[in-house]
Amino acid sequence: MSDEFFPEIEIRDDQAEAIARGLYVVARADGKVHEREAAMISEFFNSTTDHPSHLGSLERAPKIEPTTLAAILATKDLRRLFLKTATLLAYADGNYTPVEQKAIGEFAKAFGVDAKELATLEQQVRDYMIGQLAHLQNVDAVAEVQKGLKR
Repeated sequence: MSDEFFPEIEIRDDQAEAIARGLYVVARADGKVHEREAAMISEFFNSTTDHPSHLGSLERAPKIEPTTLAAILATKDLRRLFLKTATLLAYADGNYTPVEQKAIGEFAKAFGVDAKELATLEQQVRDYMIGQLAHLQNVDAVAEVQKGLKR
């Protein structure tokens, strides 16, 4: 992923586990974890920890509260990383639902991120996603995807 969008940040195992638990909260917000969401959480967790076998237990772990995640992710960079990743996750099944937005908003509030900053992070996610399609030749299809990224 882009270094500008996701700057290089050191993530301890406990932080990776907490982020994965928070991502499960967002993934479950609209009812069930979609297979693309599960794959994204798995990819994140496997790339940031030496304990990929722990993922199953994280999936079954109790819901992590926003204030608990805020305490574990004590830096602005880690919190922004989580919010961007959670927003990407919300789009993973093709539909960023109001309940997913609410769940992300609750984490943002616990992190001290106001609605304006969260909207900016969400726009950065949409721009990043469109940027990933920029190399495609079918401009009409890219435009159609871009319309679909509106909330």
